[in-house]
Amino acid sequence: MSKKGTRSEAQPSHSTMRKGYPSRDWGEAWKKVCQSIYQIVLAVTVLSLMACAGPGPLLKSNAKFQLQGREMAKLEVIMCQQKAEAAGLKPGASSRSGNMATGAGLGLISGAAVGASSGLIGGLPGVTIGAAAGGALGLIIGSVGGAYRPLDPDPAYSDAVVRCLIEKGYEVRGWQ
Repeated sequence: MSKKGTRSEAQPSHSTMRKGYPSRDWGEAWKKVCQSIYQIVLAVTVLSLMACAGPGPLLKSNAKFQLQGREMAKLEVIMCQQKAEAAGLKPGASSRSGNMATGAGLGLISGAAVGASSGLIGGLPGVTIGAAAGGALGLIIGSVGGAYRPLDPDPAYSDAVVRCLIEKGYEVRGWQ
């Protein structure tokens, strides 16, 4: 408005002609979606790097375990694992990060398919948003499910490690 109280042509009076009205906030919405996807990818990457440890034997608390203590038992497990690897045996290809990647891939595909089919009602934007949301949710659920899938070592490797630990006086109750 000018000093006299009249409107000038340089300042629009209609609300849709001002900057920042709701129908043009697609840029901000898209930035938020990209930031959310970035955060999800970062979280999955961090979780997969933390979950790279392979399976190891679980020891029963017997007299040898109690006498030596937990730290010495861990050291002897590592020594038995190194002995088996020196004999040419491999721990196995199964790892938490591999399970997470498989779960994430399956979750992404199935979540995107379900999200897209449920978004059919809204037309093309509904399908796009449904597929993105379903894929992101499927990725998260698949990653978490894959991380908690049990790890199974190579049978020959696990037999060699168990035999070594039994020779040292430990009792093995399984693998984790």
